[in-house]
Amino acid sequence: MGRGMIGRLPLPSVTSPQSDDVVSLAGYTTLRLGGPTRRLVEASTAAELVDVVRAADSSGEPLLVLGDGSNVVIGDDGVPGGTVRIGHLGTRVERAADDEVLLTVQAGENWDSCVAASVADGLGGLECLSGIPGRVGAVPVQNVGAYGVEIAGALVDVDLYDRRAAAVREHVPAAELGLGYRTSALKGFADRIVLRIRLRLRADGLSAPITYAELAATLGVTAGDRVPAAEARAAVLELRRGKGMVLDASDHDTWSVGSFFTNPVLPDSELAGLNGLRRWPARPGWSKLAAAALVQKAGFTRGHPGPGGRVALSSKHVLALTHRGGGSTADLLELAREVRDGVHAAFGVTLHPEPVLVGCQL
Repeated sequence: MGRGMIGRLPLPSVTSPQSDDVVSLAGYTTLRLGGPTRRLVEASTAAELVDVVRAADSSGEPLLVLGDGSNVVIGDDGVPGGTVRIGHLGTRVERAADDEVLLTVQAGENWDSCVAASVADGLGGLECLSGIPGRVGAVPVQNVGAYGVEIAGALVDVDLYDRRAAAVREHVPAAELGLGYRTSALKGFADRIVLRIRLRLRADGLSAPITYAELAATLGVTAGDRVPAAEARAAVLELRRGKGMVLDASDHDTWSVGSFFTNPVLPDSELAGLNGLRRWPARPGWSKLAAAALVQKAGFTRGHPGPGGRVALSSKHVLALTHRGGGSTADLLELAREVRDGVHAAFGVTLHPEPVLVGCQL
């Protein structure tokens, strides 16, 4: 790709992964929370990552696989074993058809940098996923989505390391990953690690059809229209910044995992007493409710404080639980329980966390 994505495929490493002794994981999560790990290994190639994981599994050592820590909540006691960070880089672009390309991206690449480079090179399909923190390897695990687009719509296949089989599986089709709303068959399980993904993108420089009403209004277009991908990216980043959803070390509203709760999907038969709440079809007989509206109507406002004010709902967006400094994971989870229980008391609806919880529970 013309602005730096081609030519970055890494050469095989002949050095050992870099390892540190006991370290706090708080510095490796966007919440700035989390306890210690016995050792932290930085794997700079896929082969190094596989070797570290295989060695830990052979010895029976617990091992946490981590990227940028943007969608994980780690307990104050940390993890019982070691941690390996996915750091291998590289991208490749292949022409698939007259108006399509295949973009292969290694799991250690920064996701938003990948989106930015694809848009700059005239590729469309990822622009609505701009500003989402984290590394590429986490994207299919979460079936990352925003503003009416999910990665499922562009994902072709992935390479995985299967820890149970101690083997790499190449070109696993997206259809086999159980991709659903903010979830997949990979989420919540540490037995399959994404090594690289392959995406099918448009080469006409236009966005995917704009279906999200807020984004359409910002762009001044009608739902279903396509716009230059660069314009869509700029609009998405503007919206996300307004909600504290673009990382900024100086802004405590971004010391979070983004939206802490998913939008609940319920059978229509259970919605009779929930008139007046925003909803939209999820699948036949089921509807999705807006978690933010539930939180607000349950009496929670932006900036609602948790224990000692060390954590709080974002001042910009009620679904983001934020760390204000000097707090703990226990503080954050106490606030999360308060919100979850308040919504359940008001509406009988149980909110479920979007991030992965490690060494803690809600």
